[in-house]
Amino acid sequence: VWIADWRGRKWPIFAGCVGVLVGTIITATAKDLATFVGGRFLLSFFCTLATTAAPMLVIELAPPQYRATVSGLYNTLWYMGSIIATFAVYGSNLHLSGSNLNWRLPLWLQMLCPGLVCLFIYFVPESPRWLVAADRHEEARTFFVKHHANGDPDHPIVELEMREVIHSLRECQLLSWRNFFDIRELLNSRSRRYRTALNFSFSWFGQFSGNNVISYYLPLLVDQVGIRSTNMQLLLNALYAVEGWIFAMIGARFHDILGRRTMFLISTGGMIICLAIAAGGAAGYVNKSSIPDSDLSIAFIFVFGGVFAFAYTSMQPIYPAEVMTNDMRAKGMFLMQWTSGAAGFVNTFVAPIALKNIGFWFYVFFVFWDCIEFAIIYFFFVETKGRTLEELEEVFQSNHPAKVSKIVVKMKTTRLVDEKGHEVVAVDRLSEA
Repeated sequence: VWIADWRGRKWPIFAGCVGVLVGTIITATAKDLATFVGGRFLLSFFCTLATTAAPMLVIELAPPQYRATVSGLYNTLWYMGSIIATFAVYGSNLHLSGSNLNWRLPLWLQMLCPGLVCLFIYFVPESPRWLVAADRHEEARTFFVKHHANGDPDHPIVELEMREVIHSLRECQLLSWRNFFDIRELLNSRSRRYRTALNFSFSWFGQFSGNNVISYYLPLLVDQVGIRSTNMQLLLNALYAVEGWIFAMIGARFHDILGRRTMFLISTGGMIICLAIAAGGAAGYVNKSSIPDSDLSIAFIFVFGGVFAFAYTSMQPIYPAEVMTNDMRAKGMFLMQWTSGAAGFVNTFVAPIALKNIGFWFYVFFVFWDCIEFAIIYFFFVETKGRTLEELEEVFQSNHPAKVSKIVVKMKTTRLVDEKGHEVVAVDRLSEA
């Protein structure tokens, strides 16, 4: 977290990916359990280093009007890795059963994506917000001109974004080693507590809405409704990842059309319906051995995956970063990783026990839990669509952030000529309910 504010966003991404490569080599060549576990620890540690800094860089590079589309596509690539992994496991089990390559080949493939990042991260621009914090204003301005204004140095968006970033960082500096363990800046005002609560709640929702239980334990779920062929279970697991990627990419674009709140509400409502139907189908198979009920349950498990991916996947690391101020963002991403990890821990250890003991009733639990999520999103989540990261401060300072955030913000540009004949660009922000 501190490295991202000290050395920039790119450096921890590179270092993290190098660490993942080392961890992969150790696990894939391990000859005993202790070595394998040690390699997995290194892999997880350095993966967290990279994935903490990466969403920060992406949202700070993206133009505000396309922030959800551009930055949202980042997390959809999780499915690309999942597709590679699941089809590798399926193919290895189909053609290499009985060989050590059956399990070592998927481990070696973990080097593919971080290896590509290591090769090309040099060509990615540094965060303009970090450049301003490092007193490299001209480099930040050059970025805004090239990437947000199509090369036009006189475009009003350049001056607007520079002014807002400078003002934001003048009031609060980025993280340093001196305040690394000081969490007061996450909680020392009402608006900051509100931001931190949104970060925490969405980070938990993104991992504990029934989605991870299905994605991690899909073979076990389909086994409970009558599909017991290992190859068929692995194939369904791979197809689930393909479906998720398609819906996640579509959803990334719709976040800039419909807005975050609307998308979250649509998706959460859809998940409630899908889980209820899947539970009913599973109950019908368990109680009556009904094949149509089994097919219904499997179908709505897949529908659930698409509905979840449509709104949640692209925003999982992005929305928690959006709602943080510049000085809170690094610690906010640590909070996001910690919360997601805690939710994943609960899923990993509780889900198999629950599925074994209560079966389809575990779906019912998530039906009610997702209803609670729906209410929290409706009453408390703010809309970040259409605003720069700095403009969100006005929303969080209000008495009713969720309500105020639904006011549409537009910019009006006026070009004037001063007394010396020079063109002057004035930018005014307009609001409409």
